[in-house]
Amino acid sequence: MRLLTWNIQWCRGIDGKVDASRIARTIRGLGNFDVLCLQEVAVNFPGLAGNTSADQVRQLSSLLPGYSAHFGAGTDVDDGHEGRSQFGNVIFSRLPVAQVYRHMLPWPADTAKPSMQRVAVEAVVRAEWGEVRVITTHLEYYSARQRAAQVEALRALHAQACEHAALPRPPGDAGSPFAATPRPASAIITGDFNLRPEDPGHVRMNALFEGSIPRFFDAWRIAHPDVPHAPTVGIFETSFAERPYCFDFIFVTPDIAGRVETVAVDGKTQASDHQPVMLELRD
Repeated sequence: MRLLTWNIQWCRGIDGKVDASRIARTIRGLGNFDVLCLQEVAVNFPGLAGNTSADQVRQLSSLLPGYSAHFGAGTDVDDGHEGRSQFGNVIFSRLPVAQVYRHMLPWPADTAKPSMQRVAVEAVVRAEWGEVRVITTHLEYYSARQRAAQVEALRALHAQACEHAALPRPPGDAGSPFAATPRPASAIITGDFNLRPEDPGHVRMNALFEGSIPRFFDAWRIAHPDVPHAPTVGIFETSFAERPYCFDFIFVTPDIAGRVETVAVDGKTQASDHQPVMLELRD
């Protein structure tokens, strides 16, 4: 199983040009991926720098045939023309997807900081070895308070899913919303966390849970135990990152940790202000 996570900045490159086809070409040039986790995807949001009213989920779906698309909007507002402007994250999967969840993350008031509502999109995909929850998210950049609350929410969602996985569910009626659907403890959480590897939020993502709930491990540190995280921001764009460092992570549960083959960052593309991060798992 091969996975890519990337904040695509509404398909806006370092040159300021918004180009969905360039994003798709970059992804295809990096390899043959089973799951794509993309953040900052816009639907009808012409107010974003350089953007139009295009539906980028639809654009990318047409440019990446063979994937199912599962979008979650953190921001969903009236566009002033009887339509909606949406901004969020999307999971593209070539693997079967049993269930999809869209979790709105906490947004505690912090009037001193600009901020937006954030979302985590979760898809239960069927890999060769079984079901795994793939979650992609984009945490708050400006407010440390909000970001910390969002880290806690991700941990709570994982604990809740593990509780579901530990208990048998009644079968329910086929085709009914009450029908039993898988919610495995196995999980991969990816995305732009807007924090550095030394940040308390990163430490918290790796922290133990109470009881038998499996913790998360930073996949980079599994693959590269003695190597600092490769930078994912600040290489070509320095307006929000004064120097290169890592904001984009992949966290995995212990059963997935044992399958980690490689984790790599593409430091060459200038198709976004972030760099793609790639994970390969052995069967």
